[in-house]
Amino acid sequence: MANLTPELEKARLQIKKMAEDYGLDFFETIFELITYDQMNQFAAYGGFPVRYPHWRFGMEYESLSKGYEYGLSKIYEMVINTDPCYAYLMEGNMLVDQKLVMAHVFGHCDFFKNNFWFSKTNRKMMDAMANHATRIRRYMDRYGVEPVENFIDRCLSIENLIDRYSVYAQKPAVAPPAELSDDESPSRPTGLLRAERSYMDKYINPPDFVREQQEAERKKAEARDSTFPARPERDVLNFLIQYGPLKPWQQDVLGIIRDEAYYFAPQGMTKIMNEGWASYWHSTMMTQQILNDSEVVDYADHHSGTVAMTPSRFNPYKVGIELFRNIEERWNKGQFGKEWNECDNFDERKHWDKKLGLGRQKIFEVRRDYNDVTFIDTFLTEDFCVQNKLFVYKFNRKTQRYEVDTRDFPLIKKQLLFQLTNWGQPIIDVVDGNYENRGELLLRHMHEGVDMQPDYMEETLKNVQALWSRPVNLLTIMDGEEKLYAFNGTDFKEFTLKTLHRGEKNETR
Repeated sequence: MANLTPELEKARLQIKKMAEDYGLDFFETIFELITYDQMNQFAAYGGFPVRYPHWRFGMEYESLSKGYEYGLSKIYEMVINTDPCYAYLMEGNMLVDQKLVMAHVFGHCDFFKNNFWFSKTNRKMMDAMANHATRIRRYMDRYGVEPVENFIDRCLSIENLIDRYSVYAQKPAVAPPAELSDDESPSRPTGLLRAERSYMDKYINPPDFVREQQEAERKKAEARDSTFPARPERDVLNFLIQYGPLKPWQQDVLGIIRDEAYYFAPQGMTKIMNEGWASYWHSTMMTQQILNDSEVVDYADHHSGTVAMTPSRFNPYKVGIELFRNIEERWNKGQFGKEWNECDNFDERKHWDKKLGLGRQKIFEVRRDYNDVTFIDTFLTEDFCVQNKLFVYKFNRKTQRYEVDTRDFPLIKKQLLFQLTNWGQPIIDVVDGNYENRGELLLRHMHEGVDMQPDYMEETLKNVQALWSRPVNLLTIMDGEEKLYAFNGTDFKEFTLKTLHRGEKNETR
């Protein structure tokens, strides 16, 4: 295994055998021992040793380096979703930490391989990242560093405007054309009345009426031709690649940003589950088999620091591991199903144990099928929230402390699901690429009770307009009113929807 010491290699083989005995199934996993500086470099690149040149990676590296030097943060492990999986250990860490990291990594690798939401990712992304870097460096040599980097800046600012679920959807089959009856023709207007006898047609459908229907059909066809896409398109990046007035190298760069955004998307969709699953298995293996007496205190100290959660922040490690443990316990005791849900006797529920022993089987099933939203929606219960003190907190400026804002379970669950859906970011669709027949782009924000931040919205519209090169419009709800925001490359304009319906172009600002 790369450059591991004999002691670490022995531990790796033992932990790998334990993981396989527990039923974990993973790609070949390659561990490399690297310095803290190399760890910061790879972490700045998203875990990959090579990425395309851009200032944001240097900024991230500086942030990580300063955090390590000042003792504010430390990276213990890093693993990449590829086949084979690559994982990194930091030189100088205690042996117990290295064992913990190895056990944790095998949990991640099992999740990468078997979770449905990772099934569409590119398992050869290590090579793809290197190819992306080569292509972008070639464009920089040809067109200049500044033009290419400025274009990448715009692309990265909108890299979240993708349809994360589109890769899992089956494309609908194209329906065959309907057969025409003998007395119908393809050019027959659909609005004409049907005559049972052909000689009655001129009386039922007089010439003026026929011309009127033909004109209506023509206008309808023109509207279909001038409006695209045929249905709202959530993958804004793909729409810009297909229809935007971009140069070939710009299309390629935007395609690279889009490919990498889709690669990283499942990690955001399964953060709680992925970290919870890896933490569950490292804690199981460490406490049941790996630890010796001299390592218990150090392990407990470092593990507790990883899963600690304060009112001011949400810790996916803590919620994930506790929810997997809760699911295992419930399915072992039979605390699920209609009978359990309808039981309202507190004492009976407290001592409920049917000794089914289905817990381990159930958590492997959950690991396979769920993402964070479905995981929380299905298995987060009121009892679990009370046991783990999951409440909604707010900061009290008078006392300078975080205080419980609500203990109402439905509100807690609703807020958590809202934060997880699309990572809490606005959902934007392309509605029309030829808005008002002027080639303007019309976007629509799916408003779910929270207004967009005006400064973020305006900067995003600027960057979309720069790629589209024509005016860009956005429909949304702001302050309880339906509004349209427009940017033409120079000025922002804001209209209320009522004003637009009246045909008046009076701006509200």
